[in-house]
Amino acid sequence: MIKILANDGIHPDGRLLLEEANYEVSEDKVPQEELASRIGDYDVLIVRSATKVTKEIIDAGTKLKIIARGGVGLDNVDLEYAQSKGIQVYNTPMASSRAVAELATGHMFALSRMLHRSNYEMRTGGDFKKLKKQYETGFQIKGKVVGIIGFGRIGQEVAKIALGLGMGIRAHDPFVQEAEIGITPFGYNDVKWSITIRTESFEKVLRESDFITFHIPGSGKPMITANEIAMMKKGVFLINTARGGVIEESDLLNALNSGHVAGAGLDVFVNEPTPSEALLKHPSVSCTPHIGASTVEAQSYIGMELADKIISFCGDDK
Repeated sequence: MIKILANDGIHPDGRLLLEEANYEVSEDKVPQEELASRIGDYDVLIVRSATKVTKEIIDAGTKLKIIARGGVGLDNVDLEYAQSKGIQVYNTPMASSRAVAELATGHMFALSRMLHRSNYEMRTGGDFKKLKKQYETGFQIKGKVVGIIGFGRIGQEVAKIALGLGMGIRAHDPFVQEAEIGITPFGYNDVKWSITIRTESFEKVLRESDFITFHIPGSGKPMITANEIAMMKKGVFLINTARGGVIEESDLLNALNSGHVAGAGLDVFVNEPTPSEALLKHPSVSCTPHIGASTVEAQSYIGMELADKIISFCGDDK
């Protein structure tokens, strides 16, 4: 029997598919420091972002056939070492694209109308009339330009939403020259509108965008530092739902304080789960606790996509 450890959990829809294939699924959370001593019993390890799959764990997983990551990135898995041991490594690039794109757009709305601030201040006793005056300077995002850094599945979903909102698009991706963005209104399957968007230089996207949103894997070093921020429009808004460290946090904080960056929407941070207090408390930051893929729908899609890949590789164990 195939034994699976879903160490960071799996949606019931995915678990059901695996159990219907007669696999044994455990969701008992094994602490990181104990995982190497217990992984030897399992054929498949499923993780999210919490569990780190290191060389030590891979070496201890003598029965491991598959390491599956629920989500897009694989930076918490030693990918090359796992592959060198003949272990299949899967992620779920399709399942959560819309969820992440909607959260990125949600931060744009929050920042443009200062929802994050007015909501808090009204709940904590702020004077209604003063707050009404204070927050009457919000703006509409129709007609603004969104720069999309990383024009894969998530970036293209952002483009679909932005086009529907009447925003301009600037996109950059070294691996994508152009993409056809198709929009089918919900409930009108016989209607489809599409536009081809060509990607542009990194520098042009930085210079011309009112909002810049990032949808790229982590590389271990920041893509955006003080040098790149200096290229941007004064009053730009930055959105990061990709990976902590894509933006150098100290440089972002300086730019927020100077006003060169008008606001930031942050779902990911360098030191999770204890992010920079200065960023969390900054009045120009809209923040969420790494929930980009955490919708009911996306978690179901992730669980089922993982199950399909595992069953496809291992076969039905009936």
